[in-house]
Amino acid sequence: MRAPDLRRKPAPRPAGAGRHASERGSALVEFLGASLVLLVPLVYLVLTVGRVQAASFAAESAASGAARVFVMAPGQGTGAALAVDATRLAFEDQHVPLDDAAGAVALSCLGGPCGASGTAVVAHVRVEVALPMVPAFVRAHVPLAVPVEASAHGTFPRYADLSGW
Repeated sequence: MRAPDLRRKPAPRPAGAGRHASERGSALVEFLGASLVLLVPLVYLVLTVGRVQAASFAAESAASGAARVFVMAPGQGTGAALAVDATRLAFEDQHVPLDDAAGAVALSCLGGPCGASGTAVVAHVRVEVALPMVPAFVRAHVPLAVPVEASAHGTFPRYADLSGW
């Protein structure tokens, strides 16, 4: 048989005992430092992805709207102007700044001349989304933008009066 262990167990130490006074509160500082190192890039990533996604929605809507209004317009000049207006409106709706709506949208007719019955129209929208919070002097030397493109098709109605084209 084995003899029972009669040694005394040491008393539990208080939470702060044994630490130097200079180490108190260092866990809080380390937690805050690590949080900032991880949180700031995460917030920037969310802002950037949000802006690019909004521009993507705007480009898709602008291309679809531009193709739709172009094929329903009474003439080519009016159709082009309405397509530019539809592009500007789509980007304003998503709160995405657009410097040149006329330069952002390109229209082309496939399978015949524009205005011919059954002819397809392709509206192509392309914009550059600048990264948020990048100073202008940095942007002047390094291109910090994400290109966003979208295309949509429309067809001139088969039985519409297209005499104005």
